[in-house]
Amino acid sequence: MKKNRQGKIIEIIQKYDVETQEELAGLLQQEGFHATQATVSRDIRELKLFKAPGANGGQKYVILGQGEEVPGNRYGRVLQEAFKSVQAAQNILVIKTVPGMAMAAAAALDAMELPEVVGCIAGDDTIFAAVRSAEEAERLAVKIQKTVN
Repeated sequence: MKKNRQGKIIEIIQKYDVETQEELAGLLQQEGFHATQATVSRDIRELKLFKAPGANGGQKYVILGQGEEVPGNRYGRVLQEAFKSVQAAQNILVIKTVPGMAMAAAAALDAMELPEVVGCIAGDDTIFAAVRSAEEAERLAVKIQKTVN
């Protein structure tokens, strides 16, 4: 049942620009799958879906890991698409993104497994990345700037 539902989710997001979990649950319902928002949320995590810019200016769910890119390149591309600026503040990096993309960019940063990063917290358009030291934060800010340019 779970594999069938998750397969249907992939079909749906490839066919439609799905912006919310509720919208995805509704489309699943139309296809004969009963799924709560909590179930859809778990499926999104397990399928490694994230939001990317859609054609209509909104956001849509896409599959992280589609294509044949090297993982570091893929995550760098996600960060590049979302990135606006980065600034070090002691041992915290403040990374500004386009609205709605901070979580995807933070997930990409986490997946890149940068040794300097202890962890990230994301809002709508801002990421706070805790770095081990102020010196490493400055170096990492430059490294991120080079990655996105």
